[in-house]
Amino acid sequence: MSKLFSRTGVFSPTPLASAAVKRRTFFRYAGATAAATTLALAGCSKDGATPGATDVGNGDIGVLNFAYALEQVEAAFYAKVLTGAYFTKLATTSAEYQIFSDLARHEQLHADFLRTVLSTSALKVLTINLDDQINFNERLTAPGAGKMGVLPAARMFEDLGVAAYNGAASFLTTADYLLLLGKIVSVEARHAALIRDLLVASGDTTLGIGFAGADVVDSKTRQELASTPASVLAKINTFLGADSQLTATKLV
Repeated sequence: MSKLFSRTGVFSPTPLASAAVKRRTFFRYAGATAAATTLALAGCSKDGATPGATDVGNGDIGVLNFAYALEQVEAAFYAKVLTGAYFTKLATTSAEYQIFSDLARHEQLHADFLRTVLSTSALKVLTINLDDQINFNERLTAPGAGKMGVLPAARMFEDLGVAAYNGAASFLTTADYLLLLGKIVSVEARHAALIRDLLVASGDTTLGIGFAGADVVDSKTRQELASTPASVLAKINTFLGADSQLTATKLV
């Protein structure tokens, strides 16, 4: 199955997923779908191979819960950004103040939407610890610092999110869900491009042309790179409490 998104366009494995992405349209569609859809989905199971971890499941339920877990972490990150000294010291009329205000709303909407669609099959609310790895008082990562600044952390989460959706797309069995998650990932990719451009403007010379650097877009296929659910969760788990560790043994 083709990857869901490239920063140069939308890749559509089915005709249903070929519609152009518009953020306002997505949220109207998402709200209607969440209200009208009742999912008969199997609940998440404990993964016996990893004591204490919860497996996200397989098929549609697995992908939706995988996405929900990712969006929980991203929403928690941006909520923390809005309370940190980096953000609170910004002028309310500044571009970055508006950018992070908007990104925080987007990610919380994504998390709320996925929880509503999943209904009783949703993962629990995860225990998330961001402060050990992120300094919410700093815009950039200081030389030799043990914690990421806000912009590098945002870049990490957004790039990871796009790669995560692309890698999970092939496990979906319902075209409507592919359409919906395709719209979410297009928003995530715009986030990623914006954050990367901010970093380039701040003097980061490691990102190439920024929004579509070689580290996130395959130079031959022009498609966004993809990551397996297992590799994504290995990174996400470093931000989760011991009671919230996740696996994706059925999304392989």
